[in-house]
Amino acid sequence: MIWLEECLYCNNFVYHLKDGRLKCSKCLKKTSKEKINKIITLIDAFVENESANKLSKRLHISYLSTQNYFEEFRYICASLSQEEYEIKRHLECEYEEYYYLHKSKKHIKEAIFDAHNFLTFDYEGHIYTVLLPSLKQYKKQFLEDSIEGVYVDEFYRFKRESKIIKVKQRYNNIVEFWDYFEKHILHYKGVKDENFIYFLKEFEFKYNHTKEEAKELLIQSYFKEKR
Repeated sequence: MIWLEECLYCNNFVYHLKDGRLKCSKCLKKTSKEKINKIITLIDAFVENESANKLSKRLHISYLSTQNYFEEFRYICASLSQEEYEIKRHLECEYEEYYYLHKSKKHIKEAIFDAHNFLTFDYEGHIYTVLLPSLKQYKKQFLEDSIEGVYVDEFYRFKRESKIIKVKQRYNNIVEFWDYFEKHILHYKGVKDENFIYFLKEFEFKYNHTKEEAKELLIQSYFKEKR
């Protein structure tokens, strides 16, 4: 593998040591081929949307360890997406807002308090998202005051009349991303509110890149962060 002929941490030549490990000629970092191959296999499975549970069994490593690796990969996805957004943000774009609810809650009117609201931007075919403040912080007070029904009705009316939108066609790249996101987020059995942004960024990153591009970017970024 090409990855074993150069240092993944600084891209310089590596020496093959007698104990089987690799040593960089510049940064002098030592690592094993097994560890490198494990990380690459984990990244490959992450990009392919293989579940952490299935992967941990296949690789015979703990589920918690697999989850921790996936969490790191999501942080990297978010960071890379932000870097790409900073490059493109000056360009013309289309945008629209979106409310995401788990499919089990979509027919419950009051579940709007649990929705994740985010803006979706399309810059020359690349999608970027901005998560907006949650309504959940107001849910308890409205329930205590017994006015949640009034608020929900008013909110839906406001949402219909005030939706933020600038698109040329009804079915467009933004809507395709929403369909992609809705399909793949179900792969995870429940996402905590505080972690939702990282799952959103995970699929934003995957949507914007081919699988090969995504794997290469994640591998490069992961090892550079471990210098």
